[in-house]
Amino acid sequence: MDKNLLVFVTVVEQENFSRAAKELHMTQPAVSQYIRMLEEDVGTRLLERTNKYVRLNKAGEVVYHHAKEIIGLYTKMENLLDDITNKAKGILTIGASYTFGEYVLPHIIAMMQNKYPGIQPTITIGNTAHITELVLTHQLDIGIIEGMMNGVHLEKTPFADDQLYIVASPNNPLTTQPLIKKQDLEQSMWIIREEGSGTRESLENLFAELTIKPERTMKFSSTQPIKEAVAAGLGISLLSKWAIQKELKHHELIILPVEGTPYHRQFSYITMSPFQTKALKLFISLLHDSDLSESIKRKI
Repeated sequence: MDKNLLVFVTVVEQENFSRAAKELHMTQPAVSQYIRMLEEDVGTRLLERTNKYVRLNKAGEVVYHHAKEIIGLYTKMENLLDDITNKAKGILTIGASYTFGEYVLPHIIAMMQNKYPGIQPTITIGNTAHITELVLTHQLDIGIIEGMMNGVHLEKTPFADDQLYIVASPNNPLTTQPLIKKQDLEQSMWIIREEGSGTRESLENLFAELTIKPERTMKFSSTQPIKEAVAAGLGISLLSKWAIQKELKHHELIILPVEGTPYHRQFSYITMSPFQTKALKLFISLLHDSDLSESIKRKI
């Protein structure tokens, strides 16, 4: 792999030549020399330097984006070659959208580590749009998502069913109503996820199916603050059964009996490379494990 690119990416991410040198176990002058050689190779400056910071310029942004992709592909190639003669081991880069990543994935990783301690997983959690982008640019070996970005042509493989329910605080007046009307839902404050989230996509699909247009919404960027907001009585939301196990058990949240719920969706995984390392194959086999769902539910 081109050492110039590795040094460049490290400087950008550390935002400092000294920190990059420490990370790479090099001297600062050596780091500076690698950056100069890269800039000479591409024929332009890539970084804006001051005594306080190091920042990308426009050309640097282009090089950084592609350098990350090149490094990701090179690492994947090394892992595949290593697999030919060795047992499953090495780095496995996994991305997951928030619901799966926060409430299900940790249990799967624990199972994998018990069986295959040589595999070194690194985890990235983000919304569906972010995880899809990282898979597309070869920065992740696999992405687990709840929805799909519009206009992105990636084959996705469903592996587990998910059920989403409309939930409220036990003190919400809707919890005492035997029948919740369309008007009740439209007049309630809805606590929602940001655009690009799989849960947001599911909510919009449910709104369309129920033909409702909420009058008020409040947006949060992850599931945990949504649960806290709903439990505090700020409004209602649509959340995965995986995410609300503990809150239901402790009566902090109540499922509202709304016609058309639970809303069903599937967790799916996406990959880019036609070749799979042993580590990735083993991880995918765990995702497809028919006993996985019940095993995890007992732990949550």
